[in-house]
Amino acid sequence: MTTVTEAPPLAPVPERKPARRWGRWTPYLLLLPGILWLLVFFAMPLVYQASTSVQTGSLEDGYRVTWHFATYWDALTDYWPQFVRSVGYAAVATALCLLLGYPLAYLIAFRAGRWRNLVMILVIAPFFTSFLIRTLAWKTILADGGPVVGALDTLHVLDVTSWLGWTTGDRVLATPLAVVCGLTYNFLPFMILPLYTSLERIDPRLHEAAGDLYAKPSTTFRKVTFPLSMPGVVSGTLLTFIPASGDYVNADLLGSTDTRMVGNVIQTQFLRVLDYPTAAALSFILMAAILVVVTFYIRKSGTEDLV
Repeated sequence: MTTVTEAPPLAPVPERKPARRWGRWTPYLLLLPGILWLLVFFAMPLVYQASTSVQTGSLEDGYRVTWHFATYWDALTDYWPQFVRSVGYAAVATALCLLLGYPLAYLIAFRAGRWRNLVMILVIAPFFTSFLIRTLAWKTILADGGPVVGALDTLHVLDVTSWLGWTTGDRVLATPLAVVCGLTYNFLPFMILPLYTSLERIDPRLHEAAGDLYAKPSTTFRKVTFPLSMPGVVSGTLLTFIPASGDYVNADLLGSTDTRMVGNVIQTQFLRVLDYPTAAALSFILMAAILVVVTFYIRKSGTEDLV
């Protein structure tokens, strides 16, 4: 004979409180300070410069918007050599930064060991001084009759660079080579840091797997390491090329009137000639050219996973 016992009553399920409606706005509220910062310090100056580029007048009589788009054509036709020179110098400096920065980034990521932090400090050490001081230091390094110029002359490197038009005789200062050297030195850390970050993310077991499959070190680098480091290559080249193409400090301190870049022209138009519409038009032409080059480069690089 069995006795059936009744199950205890289930505890009432507490009612869920409806989510607060303002909770969904939290991400937007967190983004609001950054959006306001971009609007005030980026978008508004950009709009102001756009309006300045289509103005006519003078500093004495005042400028007014007349939608004078011919300023863009005049600026491009008058200063196209500076545009070509800026892109050329920036491209050469970017290529040199990649050739110099990739082996160093590879060394830090895979071979530095306990010295990794020290080497990283040495990489970012130039940031501890101002951009101007670093550039002025190259005037001493490349001084006429100095050890660097003497060594290049002894190795007959200056003969080759003179034939290419990058130096003049046994002089390096006030030549394209000096400007490219300054650009390469000042922007090299911007290449190394993204490359190191990208290389450090590579799983070492992939290299071991390639070795187990009897791949040579060169094959492992070509098939595994370099393709996986492409986000760092793309990021580094962009972080180097974009500021280098608009730079004017290196060309001003290390170059001459024959090595002026478009940044020097913009600075002169803004601060000396006081031709604000032309300076603004030059700025927008440079920005549009860089945007086209960057868009084409990112699409051709085959990666959108930027570091």
